Amino acid sequence: MTAAAAMAAYALLVGAVAPYALARARWAHRAPGVAVLAWQGLSLTFVVATVLGVGHLACSGQGVHHGLLGLLGVCGPAGLAAVPFPATPAGAASLLAPAAVALLPVGALVRTVRRARRERREHADLLRMIGSEAVEQGVTVVEHDRAAVYCLPGRGGRIVATRGALTALTEEQFRAVLEHERAHMRGRHHLPRMAAQGFAAAFPWLPLARLAREQTALLLEMVADDRALRFHSRDALAAAMCEVAAGSVPRPALGAGGPGALIRLRRILSPQGVPPRAARLGLVAASAAAPALPLLLACGSI
Repeated sequence: MTAAAAMAAYALLVGAVAPYALARARWAHRAPGVAVLAWQGLSLTFVVATVLGVGHLACSGQGVHHGLLGLLGVCGPAGLAAVPFPATPAGAASLLAPAAVALLPVGALVRTVRRARRERREHADLLRMIGSEAVEQGVTVVEHDRAAVYCLPGRGGRIVATRGALTALTEEQFRAVLEHERAHMRGRHHLPRMAAQGFAAAFPWLPLARLAREQTALLLEMVADDRALRFHSRDALAAAMCEVAAGSVPRPALGAGGPGALIRLRRILSPQGVPPRAARLGLVAASAAAPALPLLLACGSI
């Protein structure tokens, strides 16, 4: 099997088969933080496999008989500098293809980050006009009857609560929701969420991209739920979620009533425990090593 065929098969497996298995994995909801890393690992390994496959086709015949190092030497910056640039448009396109594949998710991520920053800045400007600071609670209060609590992440982030939420929630419920939002801000959960959104924007047709975006958003809410449950009762957090689930949350924000509220509610009220520490460490190691697997596969196929 040639390296290009091996990369194509690997990319197909990672992009169209593995995502469904990970989305159905029972352990993912028991260790949501580890599952977020697994989705990121799959996304990175798909990009690496695709770049290597396209790069092998573009550099076919040059350096492949020297193994993986020869291929990377030809397809890398130093190797490309030593290879005469093709005079024909087709030849030039063949060399530019690997770079285009690599830059596609990078460009999509940059656009996603810029849009999110602009939306957060615009929403922060709006809050300064319509919100009032509640120093005791440490939140910005918006006069609205529907209960909603969310955080605006990033530099200068803040937690926002509507008047309806302050009225509907008990003190314990409100503290539980606040801890949930603080977990989002301390954990900088908007970063992996933006990474998943950027990957989905780059490959909108790919099952991995769609499921990674959906599952990352859900899993990050579970991570924040678990943090809140360290300090507050399950009943308090579940009741608070029910109150704020119908509240609308701006797109750049993260809220306790976010994605998969019903799934999260069942998880809170029916805890199953986390996987053993050894299993979690193994999953973390596998997720971190996943981007290197295409390199090993190419080494064995050349």
